[in-house]
Amino acid sequence: MPRKPVTWYIATPADGIIEKSRAVGTPVNLSASVGEVVDHPQPCANLWFDESEFSYFRMVKRVGEALEDTGIWPVTWPVRLWTVEPLGETGNWSQRHYPYRLLSHQIRVLEETDAHPALGPCGRDVLNVIQQEIPERAVHWAADWDADPEGMRDRKWNWDQCSTRTRARGQWAESAAAGMSHVHRESAAQAWIERLAHNTVDQALADTDTSTMARCYAYSRATGCAVAAQHQARFESYVLDALRGVGLDSPAPAAA
Repeated sequence: MPRKPVTWYIATPADGIIEKSRAVGTPVNLSASVGEVVDHPQPCANLWFDESEFSYFRMVKRVGEALEDTGIWPVTWPVRLWTVEPLGETGNWSQRHYPYRLLSHQIRVLEETDAHPALGPCGRDVLNVIQQEIPERAVHWAADWDADPEGMRDRKWNWDQCSTRTRARGQWAESAAAGMSHVHRESAAQAWIERLAHNTVDQALADTDTSTMARCYAYSRATGCAVAAQHQARFESYVLDALRGVGLDSPAPAAA
């Protein structure tokens, strides 16, 4: 049975320029090269070892890792995703540790493709949570904390450390999500999702006098909700509810 052709991906900022090529002064614009063969502008001689930040074209065959090591900073959205064909001699730093990555000095730019899978198969849902839900909820999360710091600290600690019959322990759920991202080669996707969630919280709280601890609490809630969207089809509610903090937004139970 013939093997399925491998699809290789490169991610760029919105202008289509490989960020690391821009940083070293030899910008390579993939948006201007669709259908063309592109040679590396300054190929290094020492194969498969970096001589600069842009020694090779770096591509991945696992789309969830396309945002790894791009040089794009600050983390932002949208990005653009390109499918490419490696040409000539290819290699890798380590097939054992980076089996999904490939290096080359020449590529053919095939086409631009939907960038959302770089955030996982539920990338559109993830962005909906980050862009539509978190801005308003971040304000409420921060206000809840500042209204009762001691009470919220206790509730958050209990949430992180104690499981129930219907909900996993918060810290365990976070670890399970990271493990799931690793198994599905979406560690870069999760890291990018978490940073986008952080940025959204910062924007939502920019004109408020929120305390540092309240902001940290909003960060944790935002990343949990966004990562739950990433893995919504992989976990039961037992884990997803822990990531989302379901129950932390309800009034604290009255003292006996």
